[in-house]
Amino acid sequence: MTLRIESTPETGRVAWVTIDNKAKRNALNSSVLRRFAETVEGLATHADLRAAVVTGAGGRAFVGGADIREMAALPDHVAATRFIEAVHRACNAVRELPVPVIGRINGHALGAGLELAAACDLRIAASTATFGMPEVLLGLPSVVEAALLPTLIGWGRARRLLLLGETIGAEEALAWGLVERVAEPGAALDAAVADWLAMLGRAGPQALRLQKRLIRAWEDLPMAEAIRAGVGSFAEAWRGEEPRRMLRAFLDRPRPPKG
Repeated sequence: MTLRIESTPETGRVAWVTIDNKAKRNALNSSVLRRFAETVEGLATHADLRAAVVTGAGGRAFVGGADIREMAALPDHVAATRFIEAVHRACNAVRELPVPVIGRINGHALGAGLELAAACDLRIAASTATFGMPEVLLGLPSVVEAALLPTLIGWGRARRLLLLGETIGAEEALAWGLVERVAEPGAALDAAVADWLAMLGRAGPQALRLQKRLIRAWEDLPMAEAIRAGVGSFAEAWRGEEPRRMLRAFLDRPRPPKG
């Protein structure tokens, strides 16, 4: 697990969290899960953080899934519960981070890896990436953040992944809405991530945090309550100077001459 924090005038402070278990296609074992969750949870205290990027080391895998050898050695349902709760904690840390999280999906995103990708706010995939939930082929149901998939791609497509153990490529994932952008591996993928980070950098920092928090609330609230929650969020934005400053800057921007 590596954490790198970078800051540029275009993006502000951005945290890069890389899952580094290349020998096992960045598989998630208990140690990796704990360190990942602790790392992302710790980022929540960085008041000046603008965004985060989650990716996998190397070019083969984002996360190839949970560590099959460790799962095969689980002695009983108690140990299995502890393991899957660790998967949930890692995914939930991404969802609860106050700033937008981009999933830089540089290769295979399978099982727990796809759950982690689904937990991100935005997803950019390499054209060589693959996506799947093969748990049923190993005698297990797909659980925890797999519950996010029907909202992302619809119930029918979610059933294809979850019941058939099917694997799809990046272009199909894009067509399904499982990812929002596809780029060639390497420099083009990095450029696509940099493009989105620059766009986030132009937004108001407080507005981004309020927006992510509101989106999370919308996931759980009935429509009328979700709309009402937006009223409170809009009012909260005006407790600071950010809207006034940015609205004035918009009104005062140079305009091209008419005609």
